[in-house]
Amino acid sequence: MEKISVGQRLLASVLAVFLVFAIAFIIFQQNREKEFKIDMLNTQLQDYNDRMNEALQSTGKWDEKSLSEYVKRHPKQALRVTLIDRKGHVFFDSARKDYRNMSNHLNRPEVQQALKQGYGATVDRSSKTLNRDYFYSATFFPRSNYIIRSALPYNNDLAKSLRADQHYIWFAVTAMIILVLVLYRFVNRLGANITKLKIFASRADHNESLEIEDLAEFPDDELGEIAERIIKIYKRLQSTRKEQDILKRQLTQNIAHELKTPVASIQGYLETILDNPHINEETKQLFLQRCYAQSERLTSLLRDISCLNRMDDAPGLMEFQTIDISSMVDGMVKEIALQLSERHMTFDNQLPENVTIRGNRSLLYSVFRNLTDNAIAYAGEGTTITLWAQEGRDRWNFVFKDNGVGVPEEHLARLFERFYRVDKGRSRKMGGTGLGLAIVKNAVLLHGGKISVSNNPHGGLCFTFFLKK
Repeated sequence: MEKISVGQRLLASVLAVFLVFAIAFIIFQQNREKEFKIDMLNTQLQDYNDRMNEALQSTGKWDEKSLSEYVKRHPKQALRVTLIDRKGHVFFDSARKDYRNMSNHLNRPEVQQALKQGYGATVDRSSKTLNRDYFYSATFFPRSNYIIRSALPYNNDLAKSLRADQHYIWFAVTAMIILVLVLYRFVNRLGANITKLKIFASRADHNESLEIEDLAEFPDDELGEIAERIIKIYKRLQSTRKEQDILKRQLTQNIAHELKTPVASIQGYLETILDNPHINEETKQLFLQRCYAQSERLTSLLRDISCLNRMDDAPGLMEFQTIDISSMVDGMVKEIALQLSERHMTFDNQLPENVTIRGNRSLLYSVFRNLTDNAIAYAGEGTTITLWAQEGRDRWNFVFKDNGVGVPEEHLARLFERFYRVDKGRSRKMGGTGLGLAIVKNAVLLHGGKISVSNNPHGGLCFTFFLKK
């Protein structure tokens, strides 16, 4: 059995509600209009009763002939007029004259209402006297102590005049047809969008291609636009995921390659020592020192990889506090004084006092330390490292530069890539992990900043970055 769609259920529900409303409206309108016409006719007959009472009071003619002539002068034909005393006895009737044989009218509904309220009316009541259906309207006049009751035969003409106008029924039917067409058009577009989303969900769930004709075009409305954007976002995420998978594979290969080098060196030196038990002590000590150097490089590599993973996977878990950058850099310069001295280099720290940043101390330290280590390693002997900062409205702008050899222009754009080296052989000899500048970039980004690198016009590299306060 085919499942009813959401659009079809919506169409059926709205039409059902509107149909109930239309039927209720028609019934209400018919009753209201019928009551209005009855009230109008009753008002006319009541007016006739009042005018007849005034004529009787003014002329004082109560004989049969005068009363009959007055009734005949009324424009409505077949009008029946009955005069009844307070006790229900009929003393005049324009349709029947044998008053002695006429039953007491005190129990007639319109008479009862007139005695209680001053006036009363009954629609479509059969006359016990004439055996015909009449529309009765009675008025009680307390001063004269009698009731004037006027009546019209309830025939086809009267029933037709009291019947409600049917034009609004056609209006309701027309409105319903228009509603059905509008709803059908809306539901049809809704159904088309839902069908396309259903196809999209099914193909996405089964990891199938979304490049099919059914998903190429959507109806030109809000829902179609939303559906199209959902699919575009999914495609973009799918593409991003593929790119991430490629990057992860490359990163895994690079990590494996970088780890393999120191491990292979350590393994080679240890195998040499184990396979040659009579090796002299001096050579053995040299091999052990090289093993230790490679293990330190391995430790640095693992530490840097761990640092990058923490920034990638759990940046929200990093502890932030107010850090005095000026004090931190002063301490760092003292730590590297020996390295600078060995390479005859100078660190020109031009930071103003009280440069404070709210951030993670370890990561902020790694930014300035890795930039410094990079300069020490590659700028060249006898060069100068310069660091200065300028305060902005909500950030500090830093410039870190050296006057060394610089980097060929084609390599600048890739300096922040993980494991990227301009001179691979020289970098490994210097003990670098290839992750220092990648850590710098990620740490700067984590602190709401941005970093760029360029060659100085007079030689050397210039790193320009900012950190939010």
